[in-house]
Amino acid sequence: MTALTKCRDRWLYFALVALVIALGLASRRYAALMPNWLGKYPGDALWALIVFLILGALFRRGSTTWLALLALGVSFVVEFGQLYQPAWLMDVRSTTLGHLVLGSGFHLQDLVAYAAGVALGAIAEKVLIGARNG
Repeated sequence: MTALTKCRDRWLYFALVALVIALGLASRRYAALMPNWLGKYPGDALWALIVFLILGALFRRGSTTWLALLALGVSFVVEFGQLYQPAWLMDVRSTTLGHLVLGSGFHLQDLVAYAAGVALGAIAEKVLIGARNG
């Protein structure tokens, strides 16, 4: 086990999930306060960061690189899954929670936002946990 994975604290990661959820909801509610060119992408990046953090809490011994690749894979699967639109799944997506978790429509640009969110998590983990161990 590496020094990095010794420091991944499940409860800290779940607390960060709650914080990032609040930031993500705020990014949508107060979108007018951000530059127009950012659009909805900060929320998308934060959504992928949440995936990274949840996976970090669940897989405490995984490397940061493995965790980032898994989070990116999950995010991409959810995005591509939006191309599949049976009535029952559209009913789920029409709920607030369903929309927040599963999205509603495929957008290629979202993949870039997801990559940015996962990269933010991986870099922060490497820098912050690495600094604690150094």
